[in-house]
Amino acid sequence: MRLLTLLFLSLAGIFIIDQSIKSLFVDGFRYYTECIDLILVYNKGVAFSMFAFLDEWLKYIQLVLVFGVLGYIVHLGEVCYAIPAGFMLGGAFSNIYDRFVHGGVVDMVYWHCGFDFAVFNFADVMIDVAVAWILLLNFKPKLCSKEI
Repeated sequence: MRLLTLLFLSLAGIFIIDQSIKSLFVDGFRYYTECIDLILVYNKGVAFSMFAFLDEWLKYIQLVLVFGVLGYIVHLGEVCYAIPAGFMLGGAFSNIYDRFVHGGVVDMVYWHCGFDFAVFNFADVMIDVAVAWILLLNFKPKLCSKEI
């Protein structure tokens, strides 16, 4: 029960924060600097617009994958994975929600200082943080004890 509570709270928190930030940009907020621009871009694909050719199918494929990860985490039953999995799934559900509502993922952070980088959003950052956290838990099993 603790696993599900932590998982749901972290998932909901990331989803709400990300959607709140995105709504600012959909409503017209922009900010420009020499290194980072805060702009509005709708990404029809995944990272670096890959798989954009899948069009409408992409959101359904992603839903199946995300529910598979959710099922695996619940099946695993390790409480130490609850928060990072919630971060990952909250970001994933937020980006998938964008696909249904806006036709593409709402991205807004554009790094262009020294080199041009992909435009990304808060959910993308939380997914990256979650993956690093989960990898750390896998490579350092002592950090993941059932006594937590």
